[in-house]
This record gives sequence, structure tokens and C-alpha cells, in this order.
Amino acid sequence: MSLEEIILQVQKCKKCRLWQTSKQGVPGEGTANAKIMFIGQNPGSEEDQTGRPFVGRAGKFLTKTLSEFGIKREDVYITNIVKHTSPENRKPYPDEVATCLPYLTQQIAIIKPKIIVLLGASAKETPRIENIEYFEIIHPSAAMRFTKMREKFRTQIAELAKQTQQI
Repeated sequence: MSLEEIILQVQKCKKCRLWQTSKQGVPGEGTANAKIMFIGQNPGSEEDQTGRPFVGRAGKFLTKTLSEFGIKREDVYITNIVKHTSPENRKPYPDEVATCLPYLTQQIAIIKPKIIVLLGASAKETPRIENIEYFEIIHPSAAMRFTKMREKFRTQIAELAKQTQQI
């Protein structure tokens, strides 16, 4: 299976209830040979409108912060565990996560990243795969709202930037 095939499957997916309240699936984007893969919880409303991950306020904040530390968004792959937005941006239910995990697992298998960055608590449900380093960081939306979290987020991105120089 290719990334293009996964994109097509996600765009027409009706395996769980989330498609009913979404405009479209948001499969993910980036380079197929990315060394770094970012995984969040689920798309928000702007992502649902555009079909692109992390393009809302939190996504812009993430992109800007990565850039400050020398990481270009076009050099990474970015996606979410759940591929459709959830009503009122609630945390996805376990059955919704379980339904989407095969898409994510296939994306990881194709891209073969060296580092997977888990954005926020929900992303910790990402399956762990051998020979991939996992890096947990604060979700950018929390970092935007709380000063102490913003400082920690920036420290975590700085550490990630150091790690990426070694791969």
C-alpha cells in the first residue's frame, strides 16, 4: 500500500461514526521519506475544512516554533491518530482510535521515520515500533495557552532539534 492509497481510503472512510459530522478525512501530509513524523490526536475544524493536518492556530504555532529551531514543516510528515474531526473537538473514543490505528500503522510502515513526535496525551496511544525513537511533547494548543507549558514546549522542540541533527 502507498501513501496515496491511504489518502484515498481515509477520504472515503466510513468505518466509524466520525465521518457523519466531518466534511472530510484528514489523512496527513509531508514527505514520504521524512525522518520525523508528528502525530496528534485528531483534526480540528480548520483541518476538517482544508483536509490538511495542523493548519489552525495550533498548527501555525507548531510550524513557527519548529522553524525557529531549524526544522522545516516540508521535511516532516504530520498526521493524527484519528483521521476525522470529532464533535466539538472532543477526545476521540477508544473505538474511534481503534478504527483509525491501521491507517496510522500503515503510514508509519511506509514512511519509516527515525523519530515519532507524539503531540499531547492522546497521541501516546500510538503503537510503539522497534527502531523508532518516540518523543513526547506538549500539544501546541496547550503551549499557546499556558506560559509554563509554552516554555517547556520550546525546550522540548529544542531537544528534538538536537536529536534530529544526529540522525
